[in-house]
Amino acid sequence: MTDSIMSKAATMEIPINSNGDTGTLPEDDSLEQAAKLQWSLDEKVGSSRGTRDLQQVMVSGPNLNETSIVSGGYGGTAEGIIPTSSIKGPAVRYNAEFNKRIPVTGLGSNMHHSSSSSSVTAEEMTRGVAVEKLETMKKWGLNTYKCTKQMISERFGRGSRTVDLELEAQIEVLRDTKRKYENVLRLARALTNHFYNMVQTQHALGDTFADLSQKSPELRDEFGYNAETQKLLCKNGETLLGAINFFVSSINTLVNKTMEDTLMTIKMYENARLEFDAYRSDLEELSMGPRDAVAMARIDAAQQQYQVHKDKYERLRSDVTIKLKFLEENKVKVMHKQLLLFHNAISAYFAGNQQQLEQTLKQFNIKLRPPGADKPSWLEEQ
Repeated sequence: MTDSIMSKAATMEIPINSNGDTGTLPEDDSLEQAAKLQWSLDEKVGSSRGTRDLQQVMVSGPNLNETSIVSGGYGGTAEGIIPTSSIKGPAVRYNAEFNKRIPVTGLGSNMHHSSSSSSVTAEEMTRGVAVEKLETMKKWGLNTYKCTKQMISERFGRGSRTVDLELEAQIEVLRDTKRKYENVLRLARALTNHFYNMVQTQHALGDTFADLSQKSPELRDEFGYNAETQKLLCKNGETLLGAINFFVSSINTLVNKTMEDTLMTIKMYENARLEFDAYRSDLEELSMGPRDAVAMARIDAAQQQYQVHKDKYERLRSDVTIKLKFLEENKVKVMHKQLLLFHNAISAYFAGNQQQLEQTLKQFNIKLRPPGADKPSWLEEQ
């Protein structure tokens, strides 16, 4: 039985020589390779069941779809056997005996198909991104063209624009107020710089008087009085500088943050108004034209765009109205406090009322930093 099995197994191998051409092996080679195949199968299965299955397959006769190709020469291992059922396209096999590649037809069609499908998917994704960018650029260009056309028409008095007289007046008042407050801020900063230089000069003058009082015995009292006066003025000047700096900081926040935020919303509102008028004019032009099928489709699309920009315009107009109202309330509250602080601090300083000056700072919760404490300590930063 074993001899018949090995003889049938020998018929199921198609040997390949070193040139890649099929040929016939001697009888001993076929029998030896069949015996090695039988041994490897017995070792893998580990029972007589595997042997019986192999016998049934061999008795049923060789099948071209189940035959194998031996890639090695005489005495090659079982790892050199390639099932022909997996060979479906052109590929290259490796001949271990002669260390060179031998083309074998029928390998790698699945790999070629998967790589081609992945490349097609990547091309489709790239094409989709390009189309999306092109559409975005097209919409932006069309919107820019319409807005530019509307702006030029308004400049030359040919086009109509939507005007809210009450809101436009409030916006103009805000812009004028911002210009005036910026002037106040500029002057307050200039006052702070000049007064700081004066305080530093008084401090240096007081140190000089104190040094001269020690070196001039005949004028010790006079230099001492002046040194004490300059030190007192320097101390009061530093207190006043704290109040002025607080005033400048509050005005700067009001002008460059609160007002600027409202003006940014106003700018968005004005852009929305321009877009709304541009699409309104476009809809009016289309409505006065013919009424065929193509024109009606364009009118419907223009009506939708008009409604979208109308909603955006009304929403931003409402936002501007609310922000202007809250800005006015905040401005009055902040300026009432800061102007009272500025007046009381200046009056107390030039009146020489040190207690009143210190009381003013406590009233507005202003804390002065000691000299040399410009940078907070690591504990304060935590």
